[in-house]
Amino acid sequence: MLSIQNAHDKFFKETFSDLEVARDFIQHYLPESVSEIIDVETLEAQKDSFINQELQETFTDMLYRVKINGKTGYLYFLFEHKSYPSHKIAFQLLKYMSEIWDKYSTHEKKEALPIIIPLVIYHGQGNWHTSTRLSQMISGYEQLPETMKEYIPDYQYLLYDLSQYEDKAIKGGARLKILMTIFRDIFTKDPNRLRESVLKAAAYLRELENKETGIEYLETYMRYVFSAAHQMTKADLKKILNEMTKKYPEGREVAMTLADILRKEGLEEGMKKGHMEGRMEGRMEGRMEGETQALVKTALRLLTKKFGPLSESVRKKIQELDAATLEVIIDQVLDCQSLDDVKKYLM
Repeated sequence: MLSIQNAHDKFFKETFSDLEVARDFIQHYLPESVSEIIDVETLEAQKDSFINQELQETFTDMLYRVKINGKTGYLYFLFEHKSYPSHKIAFQLLKYMSEIWDKYSTHEKKEALPIIIPLVIYHGQGNWHTSTRLSQMISGYEQLPETMKEYIPDYQYLLYDLSQYEDKAIKGGARLKILMTIFRDIFTKDPNRLRESVLKAAAYLRELENKETGIEYLETYMRYVFSAAHQMTKADLKKILNEMTKKYPEGREVAMTLADILRKEGLEEGMKKGHMEGRMEGRMEGRMEGETQALVKTALRLLTKKFGPLSESVRKKIQELDAATLEVIIDQVLDCQSLDDVKKYLM
């Protein structure tokens, strides 16, 4: 099984690496004023990634080269899979865009910079409440005279907060609708809602003309669900696999194969001494512990890099924190002036 971060990353990239899906998103989700000047037939996925090692656990990115208003340009997708929205996305995106421009200038040997349209896709548990403008991060910007604002960099990114999308707002082809639906509900605490979304996704597969493509994508998204859904129990899995063949009969063989794999891996065996109902729950708990340990390592690395070697007592307290607190520390460490700013989370 994949780690939770790698599961999100893999599902997103496997889906959006298909240019048909990427074109589908551009045509259905970008503002018309933007999409009408993008030549989707010139879309090319790039291999570049601009996420540094510290942020790879919570972000994934995809870069596309495309003609925008007749000129070479780029679409930069930043996919965030943290449990709460980041406050510094506008600043982080500006750095990534600068890196794209720098690489373009070096390789193309041109002085004119290409247009870059930044997009953020978010599917965390909390609603996105952070401004999408860079200027909102700059202290005192709004109080400046308009003549002064001309000297301050500013831009806005396109935001897609999947938690706010109702079924009727999810558009496009089958694979895009499946990704949007599953990402929207993967963190829900209601197992019935997640089960309904998984089965709804199976129904979408019937829209695909190519049966082989449908069967392959069924396996892709089901493996993601099995890897990423912490709240899913053995009983939920059995219900999904049983109902799957009714929603998408063509996928019966894949569903049964997945069920066999689960049985072989012991996901339907009970845990001893009442730890959990089954090994699926035990594995999910182990994944959550693994995720927390990854956050501990990231927090310790960032704090050490900024403030120097940490005392044993501080390191121990950080190791005892929960995932949510660790994410807050990681997100805010660059703003901290001293280690005292961090210690308020260690009480």
